[in-house]
Amino acid sequence: MPRKRRGELKRGASPDPKYRDAFVQKFINHVMHDGKKSVAEGIVYGSFDIIAEKLKQDPLQVFHQGLDNIKPLVETRSRRVGGATYQVPVEVRTERQIGLAMKWLIGFARNKKGRPMEEKLADEIMDAFYNRGAAVKKKDEVHRMAEANRAFAHYRW
Repeated sequence: MPRKRRGELKRGASPDPKYRDAFVQKFINHVMHDGKKSVAEGIVYGSFDIIAEKLKQDPLQVFHQGLDNIKPLVETRSRRVGGATYQVPVEVRTERQIGLAMKWLIGFARNKKGRPMEEKLADEIMDAFYNRGAAVKKKDEVHRMAEANRAFAHYRW
């Protein structure tokens, strides 16, 4: 198990009941509002059913491939040096990559209006699977920002 900062072990997420996948459980927890896990499960499983119906592929593979397509590899962090603040590019830890990817998927799905959440989430996952959509644009934007600030990489800590 990965260790946290002070030496204590980090608990892993238990797998979800339907697909037996820890990432799906983590995704359900990200979707969840006000502790309503059954509602979040319904949304995620409903969107997976829509994906299976539309793409005729395993929704779990589509989900994992979509996440891989939007995980950021580098990001910028603010670093204050001698009165000036620089945007310093740093590599993103694996856990944070997954967390950001899930956050972006859910956030952009929530921002769409006029349809049930299952459909919006399914569309966003399929867009990520095909390397298009708002979450992919966000990843590209984060990468571009890190590339533009590569000159400040020597301020990394």
